[in-house]
Amino acid sequence: MPTDEAVALRPPAQVPPPLVPGLRGLLTLAVGVVLVAALYFGREVFIPLVLAVLLSFVLGPVVNLLRRIKLGRVPSVIVAVLLALAVIGGFGAIIGTQVAGLAGNLPQYQATVQKKFAGLQQGWLGEANRVVQKFSHQVHDATQKADAAGTSAETGPGGDTPKAQLVRVQEPEVSPLALAQKVLGPIFEPLTTVGIVLVVVVFLLLQREDLRNRMIRLLGSSDLHRTTVAMDDAASRLGTYFLAQLGMNATFGIIVGVGLWLIGVPNPLLWGVFSALMRFVPYIGAFISGIFPVALAAAVDPGWSMVIATAALFLVAEPLFGQVVEPLLYGHSTGLSPFAVIVSTLFWGFLWGPIGLILATPFTVCLVVLGRHVDSLEFLDIMLGDRPPLTPVENFYQRMLAGDPDEARDLGETMLKERSLSSYYDEVALKGLQLAANDYARGVVTPAQLENIRASARSLVEDFEDHEDVEPAGDDKAVNPNATPTLAERAHPKNETVPGQAPSRDTLPVGWRGEAPVLCVAGRGPLDEASSAMLAQLLRKHGLGARVVPHVEVSRERVRDLDVTGVAMVCVSYLDITGNPAHLRYLLERLRRRAPGVRVLVGLWPVGEKVLTDAALGRQVGADVYVSSLREAVEACLAAAAEAPKGLVSVA
Repeated sequence: MPTDEAVALRPPAQVPPPLVPGLRGLLTLAVGVVLVAALYFGREVFIPLVLAVLLSFVLGPVVNLLRRIKLGRVPSVIVAVLLALAVIGGFGAIIGTQVAGLAGNLPQYQATVQKKFAGLQQGWLGEANRVVQKFSHQVHDATQKADAAGTSAETGPGGDTPKAQLVRVQEPEVSPLALAQKVLGPIFEPLTTVGIVLVVVVFLLLQREDLRNRMIRLLGSSDLHRTTVAMDDAASRLGTYFLAQLGMNATFGIIVGVGLWLIGVPNPLLWGVFSALMRFVPYIGAFISGIFPVALAAAVDPGWSMVIATAALFLVAEPLFGQVVEPLLYGHSTGLSPFAVIVSTLFWGFLWGPIGLILATPFTVCLVVLGRHVDSLEFLDIMLGDRPPLTPVENFYQRMLAGDPDEARDLGETMLKERSLSSYYDEVALKGLQLAANDYARGVVTPAQLENIRASARSLVEDFEDHEDVEPAGDDKAVNPNATPTLAERAHPKNETVPGQAPSRDTLPVGWRGEAPVLCVAGRGPLDEASSAMLAQLLRKHGLGARVVPHVEVSRERVRDLDVTGVAMVCVSYLDITGNPAHLRYLLERLRRRAPGVRVLVGLWPVGEKVLTDAALGRQVGADVYVSSLREAVEACLAAAAEAPKGLVSVA
């Protein structure tokens, strides 16, 4: 039978090289290309459908409100759609009248602009223009000389150049049908789109439950309860978000319109509506909407005061709304990563033009919310969402693997602001070490990388030596209405407590008053010593001295030399003990022979191990206490110290 040392030093298994992407990868790429092409060439169909879906999310809460006042499903939908039609028609009428008034005053604005530029011509702009004109004349003269040299070769036999022939283009007469199409076409097309959108919205609102059930059947029929709750939650969050976003943008447009009216810029209603629409374009939409009012202010005012006031209005209003008002109402972001916002804006703008710029953020929010609730669409949340792409456990393992304990400590300190040290060790550090141990067993972690992980883990434990194991004070913060609970919120409820206060050394039983009454023995795994070091540190923070013993010190050959002076309890740590734990039973037999009468605790950090759930197997292995977390181990040691007779002496 091989010894424990031979097992621990066994070289990792060979892992076959990754396979070359096959037919499945090519099919996925082909499907993506076909989908993008369909979105581009079918935009005449898809744009009304997407507008209808988004409008149904906005009108959904309105319909629910009308139904709560006993108006009925069909009347509620009709009233909500008529209300939306009235709002859209009102905006259309305002824009039309404002554009007509602006067009009538263009000659006057043109004269003002010419006077302003004439004044600028007398200053530095005129000097710069003269320099450019001088350079242009020099280039023109050089070009004429070159043309004159080549013209002599192109003259006729008599030396004369050919005479130009006058050509007259006769345009055909326009038929009444063509004239009507030319005049009514730009008006008829938007009206047709609006009509299609409203018809689709009516059916979406009338058959919301039926469509929801079909989506559940398509995406998550294996878990109806979870999928139903997720779909209802997603629809509610999206409706709330879109209503809030629409209200925010409308308020922004009202403020801009009133501000421009007070400043004196013509057609303030037009620019208020335009600003509200452009604010759907992330980051730059509001500032782009300010270009036209600033240009119009320059055309109206002979001076520069109106231009400065208009520019200041946009430079103050947008940061105020984006950085102060929005975070107070529904969180700091849309749930999208900044990179995803930019990419989605470019993507939908390329596919669907200006309407794509406006729809980019709302449509991408829909995709992210679906990705957070539907397992088969989780890749959308990973690619587009603002949540970290790696879990805290994966981040910890990645930093350990890279040999970067400083960044691991920085991430740990961030998490310790909302959790205790024992919770951080249990929920993040131990699980990250388990990933490393599993990868080492599979052969994907080299011995050099394993040594990096060991060194980084030791350094991390040393960095947290002065950090108390206490629960930080809770802090209720505003959340995004379309956000989902984070890992910390799911795994670490606010009412969770840490082990009790550290007892005084004088209040402990005699056998527990030594420098190290708890002996933390590492299992035979490659990283079990790191978990033992974490347990020993937590025990010291709670008033119990502890020291760590590597697994080699309790082997068959060396266990007789193990120093057990002053030991009142032995804690054995295992990150992984799959299969029949015979080696653990033999280890406990050796420890009991070396330190008879001492309580033995076994920490099996992977939750769900058979030894933890099978009482008969637990008795066969022979430990006094089994735990699955460092927190439980600390509590068990404190309980053992409290229950020990005051006069009991430790092992000598």
